[in-house]
Amino acid sequence: MKYIVNGGNKLFGKLEVDSAKNAILPIIAATIMCDDECVIEDIPLYLDVIEMCAIMEKLGKNITISNGNLVISGTLSSTSVIMAETKTLRSSIFMMGSILSKYRKAIFTHPGGCDIGKRPIDIHLDGLEKLGLKYSIANDLIYCDASKVCGSVIELSYPSVGATENIMMASTLIEGEMTVIKNCAREPEIVELARFINSMGGKVFGAGYETIVVYGVKSLHGTKFKCIADRIACGTYLIAGAMCGGRIEMDNVDPNFLLPLIVFLRNSGCNIDLFSDKIILENFSRLKSIEKIETETYPGFPTDLQSPMLVMQTVSKGISIIHETVFEARFKVVNELIKMGAKVNVSERYATVVGVSKLKPAKVKCPDLRGGAGLVLAGLVAKGKSEIDEIFHVERGYYNLETNLKSLGANIEKVE
Repeated sequence: MKYIVNGGNKLFGKLEVDSAKNAILPIIAATIMCDDECVIEDIPLYLDVIEMCAIMEKLGKNITISNGNLVISGTLSSTSVIMAETKTLRSSIFMMGSILSKYRKAIFTHPGGCDIGKRPIDIHLDGLEKLGLKYSIANDLIYCDASKVCGSVIELSYPSVGATENIMMASTLIEGEMTVIKNCAREPEIVELARFINSMGGKVFGAGYETIVVYGVKSLHGTKFKCIADRIACGTYLIAGAMCGGRIEMDNVDPNFLLPLIVFLRNSGCNIDLFSDKIILENFSRLKSIEKIETETYPGFPTDLQSPMLVMQTVSKGISIIHETVFEARFKVVNELIKMGAKVNVSERYATVVGVSKLKPAKVKCPDLRGGAGLVLAGLVAKGKSEIDEIFHVERGYYNLETNLKSLGANIEKVE
């Protein structure tokens, strides 16, 4: 499948932002800790969500989709997470914490995902080891024994989102024990996972801050839950509106989750109005470059918006320096952008972008999820016909992207 984009249209209208992929995936994993029925409402079927559900079903969980809701129940028939899907789905690692929490023993393959640089799971394993996990690695398999886990004080060497979530889940069912996680990730998706666990009867406190405390409980019960909006998808649409020009409204979103992006967009020349649950962006002139953009852990500028923001700089007036501090291989999209006339030079973790007055249409391939989304934005502003191939990368994290953009006035189609 590929996108055919005829660029040059301004964007007008409103979108309701879908639930966050990066919140849904660990929440799906967390349902492993509960045998009762759990309902996750208004689920967009990202490819990553579909693959996560496929893994869960192979492990024995009952999964149905009814009226847009994901319904999960039942116990696992296997705790060996050894299957092809894990090699393409990085988020399969979230099952480590939840399976060990409830079943205490498991075997995992190393997770896959986008090739955006080194993504070791040593921080996950180090934290779990401090809970009492015993593990060994052989033939790309991780053999885990958590039969003697107990509460502990764990200080992460880096505020890893995945490690924070895995340790939260692994601690949830250590009955009567307290676990303290220091230097943990603070992302909104961390807060969502804690809310979900607590809605099942867990006791997780401090999510959203640098220290989280988990009081272990004996068991969890079923729940009904709705996730927050996807701040990365929302940010991508806002960048599209800024680049293409026009006036767009993003509904069902908390602006507080996107403040670094909003500051950049305002400094670029956009008019932005913020409300409690929506963002309105308006722009009718050429954007100004941002002198320096540096990715950071939350609440800093998110690495997942770096590629779309880099693309915005290619057509902004001036020079921008982008420093990628999280994933060293986030700049793979640059080679494709150069085919479209962009002027970008990459040196290690830095990209220097010299804005051009316009991009030209071209045939390009998505190198990864966020880079692929960036190429779609490039196609929207390049007057003429662009073909964007290997869009399965994009569909891992954007639901009905072409439909949403068409509703705003973009000329984009998905074809075989």
